[in-house]
Amino acid sequence: MRVKICGITRPKQGSAIVELGATALGFICVSASPRYVPIARIVEICRTLPVWGAGEPESQGAREIDLIGVFAKTSVDEICRVVEATPLTGVQLHSDESPEYCQHVRSHLPHVELIKAFRVRRASDLDRLSDYCDVVDAVLLDAYDPQHLGGTGKTLNWESLQTFQFPCPWFLAGGLNPNNVNLALSQLTPDGIDLSSGVERSPGDKDIEKVKRLFEALRDRFLEGEQGRGGARERGR
Repeated sequence: MRVKICGITRPKQGSAIVELGATALGFICVSASPRYVPIARIVEICRTLPVWGAGEPESQGAREIDLIGVFAKTSVDEICRVVEATPLTGVQLHSDESPEYCQHVRSHLPHVELIKAFRVRRASDLDRLSDYCDVVDAVLLDAYDPQHLGGTGKTLNWESLQTFQFPCPWFLAGGLNPNNVNLALSQLTPDGIDLSSGVERSPGDKDIEKVKRLFEALRDRFLEGEQGRGGARERGR
C-alpha cells in the first residue's frame, strides 16, 4: 500500500519521513496554503532525499519515491513550469478541475502521474468520479470543508465508502493519524493513504514522532494480516 505524506516544507523532515517508510511525498504548490513551498524549496528538499531514479542503480539506504506536486485553480502552463523546474514525478489536482482539464494536463505531461482529488461531502459526490477514470491515474478522497481544500483534520464517513469501487487506484485522505489509521483500514481497502495534519505539530511542521507511530501502527496491522493468512494456510493443510 502506498503511503503519501503531504505538506512537506523542510528538508530534514522530508528525509526522515522517507527513511521511515513513506512511498510518496506531497508538496503544496498553492500560494494561499500555509504549507506552500516555492520551486526553489521543492528542489532543495528533493536534493536531500535518500532516493534513486528510474534506471539508476539503487544505492545503500536509498529507494524510489514518488514526488507529488499539489495544485488547485492553476493554469496548465503554470503546472508544466513547476514540473519542468523540479524533480516532481506526479501532479495532484485538488480543486474542481473537469475531466477535460485533466485530459489537457495529461496531454502536456504524459509521463507524469496524474491524481485527481475529490472533497466528499455526501455519498452522492462519488457518482461523478466515473467521468475521470480514463483521464487520471488515481483518485484521492478527502473530507469536505467549505473554506479549505485539504489538511483540515476532518475525517470522511468511512462507513459510507464501504461499497465504493473505482476502476483505477485510489487514496484515502481526510483526518488520518496514527491513532485512527487502522480503524479506517479495517473498514476500507484503499490502494494508498494520504496524511498531512495528522502527523504535524503545526501546518507544514511535521512531527517525526507521530510519523514513527504511524508506520509502527501500519507494520503491526500488516504483520497481523500476514500471520492470519499464514495461519489459514496452515489450517488448510
